[in-house]
Amino acid sequence: MSVSSLKSVITKEDEKLLAVLQHNARASISDLARQLNLSRSTVQTRLQKLELSGVIKGYTVEYGDEYLATLVAAHVSIKVRQKLTARTNIELKQIPQVAALYAISGEYDLIAIVQAQNTEQLSHILDDIGNLEGVERTTSSVILETKFKR
Repeated sequence: MSVSSLKSVITKEDEKLLAVLQHNARASISDLARQLNLSRSTVQTRLQKLELSGVIKGYTVEYGDEYLATLVAAHVSIKVRQKLTARTNIELKQIPQVAALYAISGEYDLIAIVQAQNTEQLSHILDDIGNLEGVERTTSSVILETKFKR
């Protein structure tokens, strides 16, 4: 489904439902219906429509602030040999500590967000990333403090 057709699928009520789910994806159908002032069957139908259309891909765990505060996080800029980009992306996806991977413009091709239990583990992960076939070079910036996150 194209982006423009996805946008036409989402109503104002769907946007409200998505906002509530982003806050608490474990909310029951009954809770969602109460919060949105809709019937349970309407909420269930909207959820099914959003799932089938690909707007909702899945439901995930969001780490709590206290747990995240115990992790060491870094932004890792990665320069990749162009012919090996797809393979490198697949290999990076296999590293559980790579929380996100973004394709970017500029000198580097990718930015990975890496979360580790401690600096020693982070060092090993950075070595693993740097040793992947196709990775030409990396530059890492350890996150010292999060000022805000939306």
